[in-house]
Amino acid sequence: MIKLKPSSAKVQSFLAERGQEFIVQQMPASTRTAKDAAEAIGCRVEQIAKSLIFKDDESKSAVLIIASGSNQVSLEKVKEQTGMQLGKADADFVREKTGFAIGGVPPVAHTTEIITLLDQDLQQFNEIWAAAGTPNSVFKLTPEQLGDLTHGRWLDIKK
Repeated sequence: MIKLKPSSAKVQSFLAERGQEFIVQQMPASTRTAKDAAEAIGCRVEQIAKSLIFKDDESKSAVLIIASGSNQVSLEKVKEQTGMQLGKADADFVREKTGFAIGGVPPVAHTTEIITLLDQDLQQFNEIWAAAGTPNSVFKLTPEQLGDLTHGRWLDIKK
């Protein structure tokens, strides 16, 4: 078995501490983009739960949107449903708030409490795949497990 990189091991530990039987997998190819991840895993792009970090303009808090790999996020729809005006988060902000670099941000195991919004389009799948701390590590889960682990709010966020 391949030894996990520290960031992926952090995700695996988080999941194990919550009694989850998830297995973080390091892929031979990049999973940095949803398309890359789907190709490496052998699933549909829509089954990739991509993590996107935004900054709430008012509170300056990090907001994680976990979107289906084929969807673009409508910030207008997010504002209508949450009241939050979201702005772009730079790489330093993402690392500070999550503990992970862009391209490998998992839906869990962050260094700070993060508001999480979930793309309702992910609910149509029996299994989805999420980043696990590095640009080439992933883990499989169900949409229900994603909701339970993140305490996220399911919304219509597709552009």
